[in-house]
Amino acid sequence: MRGAEQPSRATARSAPLTATRPVAWIGFALYVLAIGLLVGGGAGASRTVQGLAALGAAPLLVGVVRRSPPWALALTLLGASVVVAGAPRPVGTGPAVPYNGALLSYLAADVVLGLLVATCARRRTAPVAVASALVVQLLVVGGFVGGSGLVVHAVIAFLALSACCTAGLLVRERREHAVALRTQEVAEAVTAERLRIARELHDMVAHSIGIIAIQAGAGSQVVRSRPEAAEEALRTIETTSRDTLAGLRRTLLALRRADPTAPSSRHATPGLADLAQLVTATADAGVRVDLHRTGEPRPLPADLDLSAYRIVQEALTNVVRHAGTGDCRVTVDHGDGELTVEVVDDGRGGTGGPGAPHGFGLVGMRERVALLNGRLEAGPRPEGGFRVTAVLPLPVGADAR
Repeated sequence: MRGAEQPSRATARSAPLTATRPVAWIGFALYVLAIGLLVGGGAGASRTVQGLAALGAAPLLVGVVRRSPPWALALTLLGASVVVAGAPRPVGTGPAVPYNGALLSYLAADVVLGLLVATCARRRTAPVAVASALVVQLLVVGGFVGGSGLVVHAVIAFLALSACCTAGLLVRERREHAVALRTQEVAEAVTAERLRIARELHDMVAHSIGIIAIQAGAGSQVVRSRPEAAEEALRTIETTSRDTLAGLRRTLLALRRADPTAPSSRHATPGLADLAQLVTATADAGVRVDLHRTGEPRPLPADLDLSAYRIVQEALTNVVRHAGTGDCRVTVDHGDGELTVEVVDDGRGGTGGPGAPHGFGLVGMRERVALLNGRLEAGPRPEGGFRVTAVLPLPVGADAR
């Protein structure tokens, strides 16, 4: 599929350039014809009219501008120079006379130069084009425009060229800034998604692995003296492992979905309604959980429901792995405008005992709460044990997911 998409995209990009080829050649021929007629048959026209006519012929090169701005600049410079150099002069006035149409003739070249500065992919091309256009205009104006207005004409020509180049440069910088912002947004979105996936995998796996480790340790100690207890521990390990594998498969399927807007299955995103299963799994690991619900339960946004569940899950994982106690209490309060979840134990009063590794559980909790503009308090209690409290504000008019 990818191999088939890439040629089609390349074909789509090259189609506009292929379509403008006949337009470019036709425009080139008409422009040359117009300049020839203007120089050869414009003896009775004023110099200003000839300059306007040369400026009016420039739109014929739109196709050339789209395909190759440097060639379009060369043609407009050549056409304007031919018009200025070949313009008829009154008899007896000398080789150089005032020619007010010179600036109008070169205005089209200045506009094309501005487009080239704004769109040219090669940065070296723009300075060469600007220098060439400036030299050509100053040489032609100095050689064929005489009278007291020569210096004025040269200064105005320079200012017009500078204005068009400045406008092109501003357009280029604005476009590059927009591209940089889009690139930064994409990078930030990718980073945020990676963190979200990391949190999900950590919260999903850490709890189950903690239960498996504890059950495996307990089973190994009683495998000879109490075979029935060891068998029960093995059944718990098997059940927990199967549930974890199923959860990982659902997560991977959700990540691989071709249509990101397609609704996922309910079981792919657990919520507070699944706390009963979590309590049972924690009890199998040797920690009895006293679950309390207060307030009036109501449908919650999917992200908030999932985050509340993951916070309780991670807090219970810490109790199982580090608290050294057999009891804890979980409270879920559906208040007015906010949801509060609290996990309290009477264990050692820290997230780990001596030598316990420092994981990412509390970091993940704080990230989840911060994303929902909530508050998290986690720390030892004065009377002993550890408390985790998360307050998550409810959006106004929250509906069912």
